[in-house]
Amino acid sequence: MRITEKDVIYEDNHYIAINKRAGDIVQVDITGDKSLEELVKEFLAAKYAKPNGAFLGVIHRLDRPVSGMIIFAKTSKGLDRMNRLFHDRKVSKTYLALVRNRPEEMSGTLKNWLLRDRKKMVTKAYDREIKGGSFAQLDYQVIGELDGFYLLRVNPLTGRTHQIRCQLAYMGCPIVGDNKYGYPRGSLRRSICLHSRSLSFIHPIKEEQTMLIADLPQDGFWEKFNALL
Repeated sequence: MRITEKDVIYEDNHYIAINKRAGDIVQVDITGDKSLEELVKEFLAAKYAKPNGAFLGVIHRLDRPVSGMIIFAKTSKGLDRMNRLFHDRKVSKTYLALVRNRPEEMSGTLKNWLLRDRKKMVTKAYDREIKGGSFAQLDYQVIGELDGFYLLRVNPLTGRTHQIRCQLAYMGCPIVGDNKYGYPRGSLRRSICLHSRSLSFIHPIKEEQTMLIADLPQDGFWEKFNALL
């Protein structure tokens, strides 16, 4: 497993954006599996002939079973400035999610308080403020239906652990393949159908409006939904 040019969505002197494969971990965890961070470092070191390795800063993360857009910093200056954009919520994030159940409303805003269960490694949603919980908000829109599956565009306005997975499940629309959040077991998919589609921001160094888009996974199942985009 390695990173190639076809995995690169965007690159400049300060940043590199990758179309992450579902199943890749962003940073090393207890599994000991090789991380995307390590793979991108190796890619940059080889590309620019840096025998001592390349700098790479992790700006944000995607859950292991999630595919799509993720951006890394190639310089400490780039890392600091992009971290500020994320912290100040000046980065617009769009995800695509496939669900089996049709939402009651074709578009809407979900507001919940989320509480992380660290023993079970899941996040629980509540309609009311709860001690230890964090407020979470997202907007969603049903783009269309194909073969009994509904494609949703999701824009999280907060960045909580498992936020989209948890809130859609709480709405009664668990993401396809996401057994952890209520999708029926028995699915043959090894990943969940949640894709980080795009990031939009004012480039913190070039000061230009920047929109980065990640193509859908080329796995046969996802690809047919290009017809709805």
